[in-house]
Amino acid sequence: MITPYIAQQTVTDFGLRFPNLKYSAKLAITTDTTFTVPGAASKYKAILKTVAAGEVWVALNVAAAATAGTTFAASTSEMLTGAFPLCREVSAGDEIHFLSSTATTDVSIVLYAVGTNN
Repeated sequence: MITPYIAQQTVTDFGLRFPNLKYSAKLAITTDTTFTVPGAASKYKAILKTVAAGEVWVALNVAAAATAGTTFAASTSEMLTGAFPLCREVSAGDEIHFLSSTATTDVSIVLYAVGTNN
């Protein structure tokens, strides 16, 4: 069963239903780890969370890359922090890439279908 995304909840995900599509991984240090969005629905809201001490970079359909350096530069990735989850719309078949410079960082992904039974 696909759990629908039925309203515009805040990024804290307060009030969301328990999803049926839940995934987790323990990231290896400096290893690009991918997750392929399943095809049960065409679009999802993906809520990404990590532990507070973890440093994780996340990208969509390209390898995740750590910080660009001491000056601002274009990047393929954005930072996922333990304090605030990210909620991003993704499509079935998309690959979400994760990279951590911290060993054994836990990450979770929950998916809510968009446009299903709304």
